[in-house]
Amino acid sequence: MDNLMDDLINTASLEETKKRAIRILGNRSFSEKEMAQRLVQKGESKENAEETAQWLVELGYINDSDYATSIVRHYSLKGYGEARVRDELYKRGIPRDMWEEKLAELESDELGDAAIQFLQKKLRGSTDDKDLRRATDALVRRGFSYSDARLAINTYLDEHSE
Repeated sequence: MDNLMDDLINTASLEETKKRAIRILGNRSFSEKEMAQRLVQKGESKENAEETAQWLVELGYINDSDYATSIVRHYSLKGYGEARVRDELYKRGIPRDMWEEKLAELESDELGDAAIQFLQKKLRGSTDDKDLRRATDALVRRGFSYSDARLAINTYLDEHSE
């Protein structure tokens, strides 16, 4: 009798976890790992959280690949470099084997354009060495490699040398 009662309690608990997950998913997209972590934070058991996250993947409500694509696109359009995008993918629990594939979809032209747009906003036409140094440092902090930041600065200077 106790086993039957335990099974009923576990089934009811799992159903409540699934309901909570659907409410959470209504707010924004999540990776499978993020959803499981969020459910545990909300007080669900780790086992129920992981099973529910997997259930959502099977139903197609969570798709780590599509989510990774949207993260890469979002942060690159905001003017962030590859290192920052990698950091976001890591923080959101996207499996590492997807990172390279999704980052490869980003063309270097897109990253370069994002860096140039950032410099235009940041520098507002200035070609002062001190401003350029600060802007280079800002690009590096935004996840661009130093060589990419220098390339963007040189492109910016070419456009503003007239």
